[in-house]
Amino acid sequence: MAGYFAIFLVVLTIGSGLIWLFDARILAPKRKLKLVQAEAAGSALTDATKQQILSQSYIAETAQSIFPLIAIITIFRSFLYEPFQIPSGSMMPTLLVGDFILVEKYAYDVKDPVWRTTLLETGKPQHGDVAVFKHPKEPGTDLIKRVIGLPGDRIVYKNKQLYLQKACDKTLPQPCPTLEALRQELKSDGEFFLDAYSLKRLTEQGPKHNYDILQNALLPEAIQSYYHQPASATGEFIVPEGHYFMMGDNRDHSSDSRFWGFVPEQNLVGKAVFKWMSFEFSEDANSWLPGWVPVKIRFERLGAIE
Repeated sequence: MAGYFAIFLVVLTIGSGLIWLFDARILAPKRKLKLVQAEAAGSALTDATKQQILSQSYIAETAQSIFPLIAIITIFRSFLYEPFQIPSGSMMPTLLVGDFILVEKYAYDVKDPVWRTTLLETGKPQHGDVAVFKHPKEPGTDLIKRVIGLPGDRIVYKNKQLYLQKACDKTLPQPCPTLEALRQELKSDGEFFLDAYSLKRLTEQGPKHNYDILQNALLPEAIQSYYHQPASATGEFIVPEGHYFMMGDNRDHSSDSRFWGFVPEQNLVGKAVFKWMSFEFSEDANSWLPGWVPVKIRFERLGAIE
């Protein structure tokens, strides 16, 4: 089911539309009839009196005013694009705290805005997509991660190296794919920090395109906390049908499918496609500015999300 704000928008749109329709079809004709009867009675009516007889109630006038705007916002947000703000560093360096992004809602099927049932099939996630989805354990929470595994894929994460064996399509003549390591190349060291940790930036060669990830050389893998799939070894995952395997680009500082399992297809919200604003906030504890007040706009970060 959708979040409270989405439900609020739908209820507000339907409510204001019904009030406007009721006033236009039922109450407005009654007001006009009342005016005709008053004029037929022979009494001289001033323009102010006529206006008073024909005037809408405050509720009907408000509903008529807000309905078009609310309807446009609801349609845009529910079926086209929804704005999100990045709250944490789990997707660094691709997305930073303070980035504002647009999520393409129709990328992974068109769903109704309340119950999230599929209305129209438009596409499925691909390897390397940056996707927003509902947390499988906490449906009220939206997460953003990278799509690493598709249905039928075999994922192995060991010694901070990612291995992928893509699902076998037995309808094709070529042999089934084998388990392969995704190549990683060091790009920089010391460019990014998280708390007191210096992070290595590497370029990972995904099946569809390359993207940058971060690794913390000082932190060991938290394998004791990994989600254990029945009949699979620790750190090995076979993606079930109708599910996806998600990981944050900040590999050692991300809670993702390695820890809580797979994301059902119905939990998908959309594909992150564009950074339309990026704010930098002060980390100085002695600053007189509140922590939520931006100190800089990072114009260089605006653009498409890879």
